[in-house]
Amino acid sequence: MTLEHRPGDTGDPRSWPRAGPSVTFFTLCANAFSQPDIVVSTIALFPPILESTMSAGSLIPPHGGTLVNRIVSEADAAALREEAATLPKIELSAKQACDLEMIAIGAFSPLTGFVGKADFESICKDMRLANGTVFPIPVTLAVCDDVKGTLSEGGRAALYHSDGTLMAVMDVAEIYTHDRDIEMPGVFRTTDEAHPGVKAVMDEGNWLVGGDIHVITVTPEHEPGEQFTEYRLTPAQTRAAFEEKGWSTVAAFQTRNPIHRAHEYLCKCATEICDGLLIHPLVGETKPGDIPADVRMKCYETIIENYFVPEYTMLSVMPAAMRYAGPREAVLHALVRQNYGVSHFIVGRDHAGVGDYYGTYDAQEIFNDLNEGDLAVTPLKFEHAAWSNKAQGMVSAKTFPKIKGDQIFLSGTKVRELLSQGERPPAEFSRPEVADVLIEWATAAEPVAS
Repeated sequence: MTLEHRPGDTGDPRSWPRAGPSVTFFTLCANAFSQPDIVVSTIALFPPILESTMSAGSLIPPHGGTLVNRIVSEADAAALREEAATLPKIELSAKQACDLEMIAIGAFSPLTGFVGKADFESICKDMRLANGTVFPIPVTLAVCDDVKGTLSEGGRAALYHSDGTLMAVMDVAEIYTHDRDIEMPGVFRTTDEAHPGVKAVMDEGNWLVGGDIHVITVTPEHEPGEQFTEYRLTPAQTRAAFEEKGWSTVAAFQTRNPIHRAHEYLCKCATEICDGLLIHPLVGETKPGDIPADVRMKCYETIIENYFVPEYTMLSVMPAAMRYAGPREAVLHALVRQNYGVSHFIVGRDHAGVGDYYGTYDAQEIFNDLNEGDLAVTPLKFEHAAWSNKAQGMVSAKTFPKIKGDQIFLSGTKVRELLSQGERPPAEFSRPEVADVLIEWATAAEPVAS
């Protein structure tokens, strides 16, 4: 790899002086993409991380300054189980169970429970908690009228998984009206019920319960689903792993899809400017039609084994539920990764979007609306990338001129059509080993369920 020279630099972008709040550009001349020709990629970093938050050999601080842990000791768990038998019961939806785990392990730091009314309203209107801390999506516990009637403010409630597992006991600090009229336009920028995130909100109960949670377990006893235990690391565990590897700067790639050539290109560009890469797929609740998590995990394992360097690559899963909230969810995904110890977060085209509800780069532009210091994590904003036959490599609108018919692009529908027919997409679009995993799933008589 070669780098555009700047007076006084050492050749390593991590040693370059910080430029303050202005935009910094790294121009990478990388030949690390299994192609003989040099591919030029420009990555814009907005805003640079302040030196005070990333001293040598240290990891980025958690969002809000403290990494939350709401999982109680075994002794306390025994007492909570006994108490739960006397408490009103709330059965968690799939999304709520995901949210409970994310709060419990500190991924949603600084949250210590489901948000109260002041935080809910402030998040929906201003993308901040009531105390001013950036938090873009309200993490709520919605209940129906019948359940609300069993609860009392100042009391407690037992939270159960749908399979009957007691997960936690909650302090019922507040019970307040579920104001969808500020949540849907504020968070999703639409009230269209065809939007999966809006529909999920519409299907929830009319009341929201706010308060701290005291978590006994995040693993359902009877219907745990695929847990990916080997890769299901908490923020404390990923931080420990990064420190063991000697990484202080880490780039993370968020995905709910298999990694194809364009994604691989983004990951490798990011790896060039950081100590390591965390491939961090979402394995919580997704929408119907998404590729099952176990199939995707096999794809990730396959591409890492064949096309990434193990010393600089780590795979872990994030048990969050998708909201499909586009720009706001991009900010949520960034601050969550900060809690996991990640310093740089890849934001590509239409991050966390669905349909045509958001502009192609809305999820990047929203970071421009934040103030310096709102987030310590740095978003890496990438243009759409694709294979160019003329350049014989991956290119973007910034790195290579647009030539009609030059780039290889396939729609999701076309890819699924090829896979279902047992055909690999072009090697310039997807690695053959990954395609074979997907073909096995797509052509199965009964595709693996998530």
